[in-house]
Amino acid sequence: MSSSASPNTTRPRIASLLSSATEMLYGLGLADQVVAVSHECDWPPEVAEQPRVTFSHIDDSLSSLEIDTQVKQQSAAGMALYEIDRAQLETLAPDFIVTQAQCDVCAVRYEDVVSLVERSEALRHTKIISLSPDSLVDVLQDIRRLGEQLGATAAAERFLAQLNDRLTAVEAQITGAQVAGAPPEAAPRVAIIEWLDPIMIAGNWTPDLVRRAGGQYNLATAGEHSPYVDWSAIVADDPQVLIVAPCGFDIERTWSECQSLAQLDGWQNLSAVRSGRVTIMDGNAYLNRSGPRLIDTVEILAHLIHPDRCSMPAVVNESPPAWRQIELL
Repeated sequence: MSSSASPNTTRPRIASLLSSATEMLYGLGLADQVVAVSHECDWPPEVAEQPRVTFSHIDDSLSSLEIDTQVKQQSAAGMALYEIDRAQLETLAPDFIVTQAQCDVCAVRYEDVVSLVERSEALRHTKIISLSPDSLVDVLQDIRRLGEQLGATAAAERFLAQLNDRLTAVEAQITGAQVAGAPPEAAPRVAIIEWLDPIMIAGNWTPDLVRRAGGQYNLATAGEHSPYVDWSAIVADDPQVLIVAPCGFDIERTWSECQSLAQLDGWQNLSAVRSGRVTIMDGNAYLNRSGPRLIDTVEILAHLIHPDRCSMPAVVNESPPAWRQIELL
């Protein structure tokens, strides 16, 4: 990876290999400098016009179990799940590439990006910015770091102020929703399923999001990768709010696969099921993507956990919808 200064010192050209980074760049007002994005980048809508410089080796038309098996087999064999379109990236010759080192299952491997830049004459001036957030605080710090490295420090501070104001507003609603002096265990128990077969509970930043939204989260540890869990662990926790948000799935795909949950032992006895508080969420857009829309996610979670006191978030009017409450009996 070259440390030479970019030949373009005024308006650097940027390639984003990560959907969350693309959302950050657009939020920073750098859309006109983004020259390429990943195959997964779909927000904001205008990103649809950008050239795609990555592609997937995963067949996402398969079932959850088949996808999980495919990912495990390819990873065990040392095969990359995603690949860079080297020819197109070299033609575009960006000054910066924004990528990630957090999860090889989520996007192009960091090592593959570094290797390409080191071997490519066309990319000899390109600098790599790598993101690896484990928490919401990390995500916000990444926005600041992108702004500093891409000459948009003031824009980053303005953007962060807006996001933090929204978090403060949620915190004020949550404080009002809780009885003064109530112990933490009094908060509603929340479980968020990140994969359906085998079952995986959302980890990383999700426990922090739930806590900020006024919920109690017992099945995964903040800052640690999402764990596989046995269904019996969910039954034992007996969540009062259950959210199904498989990574990479939209609402319709989630609905088509989550109906099998109703056949599991103990499903009908879960507090969330008996009280009608089971929700499917567009995890691909709001929960599993470590970008600015995690603030939207906190607002959504706060409403789902405390619907009587936390206002309906603005994303309720979006199409397709961000979430849908369901009944599986």
